Amino acid sequence: MRSKIVSVLMAGSVCLLATACGSEEPSGKDRGSAKAMPSATVLPQRLEKPPTLPDEQLQPSPAADAPFSENLAYELRRKTRDMARAVGSITAECPKDLESKSGARVTCKTAFEGLEVEWDVSIGEKSAFSRNYVTFTATPRQGILTRDGVARLLYGNYRDSIDYALCNDIPKAVLVPLDTQSKYACEVVSKGKKPVGYPQPVRATDSGPRYY
Repeated sequence: MRSKIVSVLMAGSVCLLATACGSEEPSGKDRGSAKAMPSATVLPQRLEKPPTLPDEQLQPSPAADAPFSENLAYELRRKTRDMARAVGSITAECPKDLESKSGARVTCKTAFEGLEVEWDVSIGEKSAFSRNYVTFTATPRQGILTRDGVARLLYGNYRDSIDYALCNDIPKAVLVPLDTQSKYACEVVSKGKKPVGYPQPVRATDSGPRYY
């Protein structure tokens, strides 16, 4: 084999899901001086339960004798799909002269439905269990948030307890800051309940959307 097969060693993110917390009722003189709560707003966009995300290999996949850069680009396409959690066109490109040399650093680009993200990539050591595998870390400079990805998150987290979700017009796909509250928010409406108008923000991480 003329090229190394890429094994992903990604830096993970630990996220805690949190539900909205109510404030304590002010008492005595504090009640009169407490600031008025902002009025509730029922969000306009209703998200229904999306189909299960297909667990299939991205095509085209690299040939057996593909250069290292193509193998790396393929792994970044997979990581981009994990971030979007949605079906769509995904492309990736890394410098063609990239070698599997430990310590090498490079910038690669991926695109989901035309939305381009740059990745900072560091090549690691060869794997201890096989000389044919190389580890690497890759960090996106921006996040991708998708409407279907958010829907999959919410229906996956709340399962049978959710009736539907309301959001503030999340596009099919949009670039947002990574690991930061975006301007998009959603409210989960439980079965038999009505929306109360107090949503929580959603954000993009390198492993998919989060809701807190």
